[in-house]
Amino acid sequence: MAHGLGEWAASLPLPDTHSHAMHQLSRWGIPIVARRLESATIDQAWAFLAGLAQDRDGLDFEIDGAVIKLESLQAQKIAGHLSRAPRFAMAFKFPAQEVTTRLLAIEVQVGRTGALTPVARLEPVSVGGVLVSNATLHNPGEIARKDLREGDMVWVRRAGDVIPEVVGPVLSRRPTGLVPFAFPQRCPSCGGGVVQPPGEAVVRCPSRQSCSAQQREVVCHFVGRRAMDIDGLGEKMVDQLFEAGLVRRISDLYRLRFEDLIGLDRQGPKSVQNLMSAIEASREAPLSRFLFGLGIRHVGERTAQDLAQAFGSLDALMVAGLDGLLAAPDVGPVVSQAVFDFFRDPAEREEVMRLGQHLRLTNDQGPGRSYLRDGALPFSGQTVVLTGALPSLSRDDAANRVVRLGGKVTGSVSAKTSLVVAGEAAGSKLDRAMSLGIRVMTGEEFESLLRTHDDD
Repeated sequence: MAHGLGEWAASLPLPDTHSHAMHQLSRWGIPIVARRLESATIDQAWAFLAGLAQDRDGLDFEIDGAVIKLESLQAQKIAGHLSRAPRFAMAFKFPAQEVTTRLLAIEVQVGRTGALTPVARLEPVSVGGVLVSNATLHNPGEIARKDLREGDMVWVRRAGDVIPEVVGPVLSRRPTGLVPFAFPQRCPSCGGGVVQPPGEAVVRCPSRQSCSAQQREVVCHFVGRRAMDIDGLGEKMVDQLFEAGLVRRISDLYRLRFEDLIGLDRQGPKSVQNLMSAIEASREAPLSRFLFGLGIRHVGERTAQDLAQAFGSLDALMVAGLDGLLAAPDVGPVVSQAVFDFFRDPAEREEVMRLGQHLRLTNDQGPGRSYLRDGALPFSGQTVVLTGALPSLSRDDAANRVVRLGGKVTGSVSAKTSLVVAGEAAGSKLDRAMSLGIRVMTGEEFESLLRTHDDD
């Protein structure tokens, strides 16, 4: 049943309100929801929702609530969308069915971004027709706030009738002797210390490149359909590769050989050849998919596309300062800081450079253009400060190269500086750059980047 209009409707001669548009769709033979309220006041909407909740079980299809929308299609257009949902519509969710079961254990999993997520292992119970045995507990604060203890009888529901959720303990049925859950102080995977960043509820393992649990999730994300789309590399296959010691990080995928894979469980010659072909096909991919596949915090598909379009090349993005990132369209301070920190991390930069040896990142607008070699100029729109002695270039030669590659060279460091190139015996300019959080590149890194653009 149709609930609204898609992009295809923009060119159609539709009325100017949502309700009239629904009637038009019905006249065209498209099924719509019969039980609706049109042009309602807030009080009428509340009364309608109350009646719908009361009659919910009598409907011939499942619902978990209702959606309240702006009636004017022009008002909907003006309100626009957020990344996940429209501003012109709000979901009203009905109370979820709650049942009781035993909390058998609390296990802590390590995710792709290093988040330590506690998961409730439950005695299986049917909730709204679905058998539930696991539920996320989100973070340590959630466990403490609800005072959940292993062995408790707990209330369980499906939030929004979809996601299993532990509501809280049944205190009247709590066995004696249960103790509060002690959240681990070290990563369950790599054993490294964990941190809780200021302002965040989540505890994280910061050792991304050396944490096998994170790297497994990173690899699964990288090979996924929405990222590099390597067919045949599902979670089970990734598990086999990690267990066999063939893969420890993303770049190891591009070193796999036929003979490495043929001995793995349920891997015959044909399936191995298909996987090798899929890996080979992924060696050329759009920059945006690659950026999304890296798994940088806060960088989803849309943001990856915005970054690829704004900077044009992997090189330019890697050397971008905070000012340059903030100047990119639709890239805010949280994303800018996450991207800046990612490429400033030596281990992450090393892995990206390893991947650069295996991949040809193409123009998102079409095939045939290499971002690693002949993409957009690496210093486009950036303000660069040179300080200290470079390995083989004079200050004038280096400045000329920056200008030729799209940048502007200034003599002093300020908040508007995008990048500081620090050669040998760099002085106060380097200190000021560090205090301002400006991206710093060594003389060797600078000249290495220039060599990749010798033909530009």
